[in-house]
Amino acid sequence: MDRKKFILGTLALASLPLLPSVVFASKSRQRYQVAVIDLMLLKRQKLSAVALAKEIGADGLEVDMGGLGNRPTFDNKFVDPTFLKSYQQAISDTGLTICSLAMTGFYAQSIAARENYLQPIQDCFDTMKKLNVKLAFLPLGIQCDLEEHPELWPVLVERLKVIGQLARKYKATVAIETALSAREEKRFLQEIGQSTIKSCFNFSNALKKGRDLIQELEILGKEHIAQIHCTDEDGLWLQENKRLDLQAVKRCLDRMDWKGWLVIERSRRPEYIRDVKMNYSSNTKFVKEVFQ
Repeated sequence: MDRKKFILGTLALASLPLLPSVVFASKSRQRYQVAVIDLMLLKRQKLSAVALAKEIGADGLEVDMGGLGNRPTFDNKFVDPTFLKSYQQAISDTGLTICSLAMTGFYAQSIAARENYLQPIQDCFDTMKKLNVKLAFLPLGIQCDLEEHPELWPVLVERLKVIGQLARKYKATVAIETALSAREEKRFLQEIGQSTIKSCFNFSNALKKGRDLIQELEILGKEHIAQIHCTDEDGLWLQENKRLDLQAVKRCLDRMDWKGWLVIERSRRPEYIRDVKMNYSSNTKFVKEVFQ
């Protein structure tokens, strides 16, 4: 081969853009990322949840910590090094992100009444560190519904202060879900006074109570929202839901300059209630059309 032609050809190739880097940068610039939940895919802590989330078209996955019940801590498979390594490899292979670890065991258990409430929280933070996840989802649940049990306000404030201080050591954030109005939830977060404790805002909670969703978002404010559960009750897919105007929600979040994860939880059509691929592919596609 002519040496001069070879050198000129090599220089020409070097001047071309590197396509993989462009694609990666484009993805990283997305203001809103869309995730699904392994628990709602009926694949709690199952390796197959990763491939299914990718097939559905999601950018990421909210991964559950496992059942809790009356155990001292979660039934967490990630304590098994072999399973942990396999899961890490699956996430790497698909290019997905674990947006948060969910402590859904607290939907039915009381973090206010539990004697050793810190052990499951600590175990969640340890698992987050292994999986390089920075956000935990903590629902206050039925037994800690502050509208039904306002007497629990002081004990929950004190316990969440302790959790917030522990989260700071792990460089983590805890997104809590309450049944409160935005005004009351904002007051609750301000009383806790920990920057590591924020809100996981669930559209469905506001809509079920007949609250103005846009107003609720604006009242709570950008600085208090760590993650959004972009969902409503089951019955209709998101694109069929007339009481949830996602275009208006996007305009609101744009004005607020909020960015982050939109996690699809429910909004399933009853005739496909166990066809997770059908339900979540449809919802994910629509959310991405609106927000991306």
